[in-house]
Amino acid sequence: MKRFITISLALLATSLLATRAATPEDWWLKARLGYAIGGTAPLGIPATIRSIDKFSPTANISMGADAGLTLKGPWGIAASLYLANKGMDTEVTTKGYHMALRMDDSEMEGVYTGHVRQQATQWMMTVPVTATCQIAEKWQLRAGPYASLLLSRDFSGYAYDGYLRKDDPTGPKVVMGNTEGEWATYDFSDDMRRMQVGILVGADWQIAGRWGLSADLQWGLTGIHHSSFKTVEQTLYPIYGTIAVTYQIR
Repeated sequence: MKRFITISLALLATSLLATRAATPEDWWLKARLGYAIGGTAPLGIPATIRSIDKFSPTANISMGADAGLTLKGPWGIAASLYLANKGMDTEVTTKGYHMALRMDDSEMEGVYTGHVRQQATQWMMTVPVTATCQIAEKWQLRAGPYASLLLSRDFSGYAYDGYLRKDDPTGPKVVMGNTEGEWATYDFSDDMRRMQVGILVGADWQIAGRWGLSADLQWGLTGIHHSSFKTVEQTLYPIYGTIAVTYQIR
């Protein structure tokens, strides 16, 4: 929490430095309501994940507002506050994938081969500070860093129709079936970071009057789990694109 406040204040201070000579006419305020599609994924699919069998985005809604300031010519700066949900529901087939699982009230870790169902949900407050460029009368580009504080977090699922070799590839074999009572489960929610930082790039298009559309990409620079978390062998980054409806309040 302290780190989120520090980074957010630093981002906001960057924008405030440009306001000394600003007049009321230089300011603008915009509300936005969007829907995001994306997921948490490694940079490059490892060989231990043989196939992605299912990907279903959840109801990833975001809402918030941007306060912006026109500086010189087409250039400006904006600070925003969003409430957003980032989630996904996936199934993959693995071979030799490092996992920690729970089955029949016992915990085990090793190398897993079979199917994995994964569900991830993150509710967060996000503060981006972006540079803006008005490239045409109705078009504006945005880019800059963001910080997100997670209000709730879930990263859990189950392994089925496969087997785990305990400790190493030659260890004892534990078989998982394909019915609910034969699954092995996992829950790494407590190992998720409370704060994330990343980069946002996007574009706004003013359709008519005060209404517009926007599209942006948020790319996390920190993995969703703590750096000390090694149970999942790859670092998973939150990467989401958002389409939004905007309304120019001022």
